[in-house]
Amino acid sequence: MPGQFSNPLILIPFITLLGLFVGSFLNVVIHRLPRMMEREWQEEVAALRGDDAPEGERLSLSRPRSRCPHCGHIISALENIPLVSYLVLRGRCRHCRASIGPRYPLVEILTAALSGYAAWHFGCTPAMAGALLFLWTMIALAFIDLDTQLLPDSLSLTLLWLGLAFNLRATYVPLPDAVIGAMAGYLSLWSVYWLFKLITGKEGMGHGDFKLLAAIGAWLGWQMLPFTILLASLAGAVIGVGLIATRRLERSTPIPFGPYLAIAGSIALFQRAAIAGFLPGIALPY
Repeated sequence: MPGQFSNPLILIPFITLLGLFVGSFLNVVIHRLPRMMEREWQEEVAALRGDDAPEGERLSLSRPRSRCPHCGHIISALENIPLVSYLVLRGRCRHCRASIGPRYPLVEILTAALSGYAAWHFGCTPAMAGALLFLWTMIALAFIDLDTQLLPDSLSLTLLWLGLAFNLRATYVPLPDAVIGAMAGYLSLWSVYWLFKLITGKEGMGHGDFKLLAAIGAWLGWQMLPFTILLASLAGAVIGVGLIATRRLERSTPIPFGPYLAIAGSIALFQRAAIAGFLPGIALPY
């Protein structure tokens, strides 16, 4: 970045504002990517059967333009200003006045807040650029998993390779630690999956969780994996018990693990130095 962005008074507001607009785009990714994947699966099945391609509108991340899910009103640029438009319209469609869920501004605010914090924590460095990519992808994965219990490979595997790429110059950890982290992250949950299946005959988690933890290991190294797994499991257990106790969730309902891995991985990204204090021998360039 240019030297002027080294000034925190310029860098932090700029990155926070950027995060607000990225959050708006992440809402599109969260909503459309699973539907794009479903359409692709349907087309593959149809091709194998020799049937015609399924009918319906083809989606991409850029087309068609965003529209109200209730009345089909195409949302104009002025109606799509992150957070501002939601507040001005009081959370309703301008055309039909149907309510717009609070999730949209929540994702925008969360992305902006974490982006600004990354700018403050890392400063104007390659570590900040990597942290932004890491956090933005984690937000998308967490909300997609909440909605669909899917963790798309197009995001998880891209995140894994980006982690290894950033650690070529030891941005977060030396490259050998990142490579071992990717392998250990995948194999650790893979082992738990098969052990649970052999004992119970049931699947305890999805394969996407293996890849997400592998991606976290590629960014933060194998040393952060025990903390990430422990914190994610603790958070999942506490929240799951709370939802069951308040009868918002049935005991038999599967709980997505991806959001808890994303939360734990994001905390580990910022608190590596504090965690490393309990784990001697960890090399932390930043």
